[in-house]
Amino acid sequence: MCQVAIDIPEAVLYDTRMSREEACQFAKRAVALGYYSQSGVSIGYCAQIAEMTEEEFIRYLGKNHISIFQFDNEKEFLEELENA
Repeated sequence: MCQVAIDIPEAVLYDTRMSREEACQFAKRAVALGYYSQSGVSIGYCAQIAEMTEEEFIRYLGKNHISIFQFDNEKEFLEELENA
């Protein structure tokens, strides 16, 4: 595992009313969302980064309007829809 450290000004914690632990959790989830949506990292790895189960992470994606379904074209989508 790789560890990454970021500095968050105390004023941000005060303004958001987050504890250090909440800020750490927020940052991990934000990184996981970014890796999933921008870099195509798997749900499993992103769930590990976010310290969530895969099911929790999939729900978290939904709450952030990020779909787990990705289709390259309309034909592929319609074929998948038929098979559902």
